[in-house]
Amino acid sequence: MTVNLTKGSAAGVPPLSKPERVLLGTVAVAAGAVGILGLASSFDAVSAAAARWGFGAPWMLPVGIDVAIPVFTAANLLLIRVNMPLAWVRFVPWALTLVTCWLNIAAGHSLSAKLAHGTMPLLWVVLSEIAAHVYASRIGAVTGRRMEKIRRSRWLLAFPSTFALWRRMTLWEITSYSDALARERQRQLDRAELRERYGRRWRKHTPHRTRVLLKLGELAPAAKTETAPPPVPPGNGDQEQPEPKPERPARRPRNTTGKAKPKGKSVRSADELLAEARTVTAAWADEDLTAEAIRKTVRTSQANARTLRDALKAERAEAARFRREAEAGAEAA
Repeated sequence: MTVNLTKGSAAGVPPLSKPERVLLGTVAVAAGAVGILGLASSFDAVSAAAARWGFGAPWMLPVGIDVAIPVFTAANLLLIRVNMPLAWVRFVPWALTLVTCWLNIAAGHSLSAKLAHGTMPLLWVVLSEIAAHVYASRIGAVTGRRMEKIRRSRWLLAFPSTFALWRRMTLWEITSYSDALARERQRQLDRAELRERYGRRWRKHTPHRTRVLLKLGELAPAAKTETAPPPVPPGNGDQEQPEPKPERPARRPRNTTGKAKPKGKSVRSADELLAEARTVTAAWADEDLTAEAIRKTVRTSQANARTLRDALKAERAEAARFRREAEAGAEAA
């Protein structure tokens, strides 16, 4: 699956226009030239220092260190892409960056020379980090595993509630910020309804299952109707409450067909859920393909909805890639 910077991501980013693509190409060429200058400067300085330090092949030291920085960065991104990340690999380019900067600083004789020698390799390192950040962001957008950030203004204006929102996003793997806001909005409405129904001490009188669903943000309307009614406050001790009359059970209807009716709804398998979701979302736009919308339409759990969302997005990305390859083949022909 290829990653195209000129196409809009799943988060709704519009595609780049033609002038923006030209600007992107110009910046990429200029950045490559600046990175090559930094690499060449680091090569000359570290090679000369390695020759003074007694290295038999002085060119191997700068080449081995400076080239290893983008190599390990690319290896880390590829591991993330194939869903086999290693946490310690991310720190290898940073350690090599410190090493090459220190070697360049040691190659200088005066303070200004040390500063100049230490700055030049940073051009190559910064270019590698920018490319890694762009590719990592696109990987997260394609696979749906990149967690969107919360606005800084929300952190400043409502820190406690924002921290609680960020905590729920982290604990329950809610990668979409808009989905998290929708769940939080619904949770606040459900909480207000429970408070209106049970009073100020609603936490004490609300059933435990309802409280858990409210905490998870998955308190569905069906769950609300199943909650027990609020307890009736006891009356005066002198007055006795009349005992309710026992109701006569309704007569069981006679089975005329001889076939037993199913007691409950059968559980749908993962393939059935995916087929149904694929059918109902065929006409949806990419920005409308969210876990919350799928959950409400297919009537499934939030975990299944997130799985269906990731599968549908992956299918659409694969189909888009095939279309681009077909168009490229047609143009080449």
